[in-house]
Amino acid sequence: MKTTIFKVLALVVLLTACKSEVKYNLSEPYEDTVILVGPANLEGFQQEPFSEWYNQNYSDYNVNDSLASLVKSNLKSVKIKAFLGTWCEDSQRETPNFIKILKHIDFNSKDLEIVAVNREKKTPQGLENNLNIINVPTFIFYKNGEEINRIVEYPLESLEQDMLKILTNQNYEHAYFGFEETE
Repeated sequence: MKTTIFKVLALVVLLTACKSEVKYNLSEPYEDTVILVGPANLEGFQQEPFSEWYNQNYSDYNVNDSLASLVKSNLKSVKIKAFLGTWCEDSQRETPNFIKILKHIDFNSKDLEIVAVNREKKTPQGLENNLNIINVPTFIFYKNGEEINRIVEYPLESLEQDMLKILTNQNYEHAYFGFEETE
């Protein structure tokens, strides 16, 4: 009898000691747990799980030809930095649309830098440092090395219209104008 009680107690102690304290939320979908972080390229969006949202939104978006042609005529010497989160629904919606516009107007891909950030909007390389990335996506337009303006999280009118306003120096204040990143 003592041997049986001892074995049961030993088993209980063993099972309790091996209990893992780390808890994982396995209910999160795969695409919410796998993210790109750091410098990115369009080929990365063609890989699972990113291709599902990227390809669908890219193909669904209809570029406004007349506005896109005006955007194209104002892109001389412009470089763009695009910050996005592959985990972010706004980035999943706006980034493929933005890329489709750039491809439609034959924007030089060498003048586009794509940076994927984590949920804290950071990269291991610090590519976001001093750029006040408060929400994603953030599309920053540069001319002669100086920031012209940016689109933050979503366009106010349409991507093409907002881009045109930025590139023609019209009055444009993105949705979070005046907000500063807090550490």
